Amino acid sequence: MPLLLIFIVVPVIELAVLIKVGSQIGVLWTLILIFLTAVVGVSLLRAQGIATLMRANRRLEEGTIPAQELAEGFLLALAGAMLITPGFVTDAFGFSLLVPGVRKALVGSVLKVLKVKAFGRMGAMGASMGQPRDVYGQPDPRIHRGANGHDVIDGEYRRED
Repeated sequence: MPLLLIFIVVPVIELAVLIKVGSQIGVLWTLILIFLTAVVGVSLLRAQGIATLMRANRRLEEGTIPAQELAEGFLLALAGAMLITPGFVTDAFGFSLLVPGVRKALVGSVLKVLKVKAFGRMGAMGASMGQPRDVYGQPDPRIHRGANGHDVIDGEYRRED
């Protein structure tokens, strides 16, 4: 239901703002502004996206999980969607997500939501107790404990020379 409201309320607000702006500065200038904000926003998004990708790659090379970079990437993707959506309200929201301080403030919230959902779906996998589970939190019959207590993953292979 909330998603349906977003798809109804946001376009109505955008339409109202576009009509108001168009009546003040004219239709042509309104269209030029919409196009200009999309072009500028996407170019800024591209630069910040590449920088975030590079940081994530560095973290992976160090052997750590790039959780913050993944959350920033999610917020940048959301910013991109907002920037290419015609309208001034969505552009304002998209541009605000391009500000590093705003994005960093929201990353904590995104990580908290993702951790709660991941832990809820993954079950005891992270706690290393109980039966190992797959990425959907279901018991994985291919993984079992070996004699030494380590996980053994059953599989098939074929040697190619």
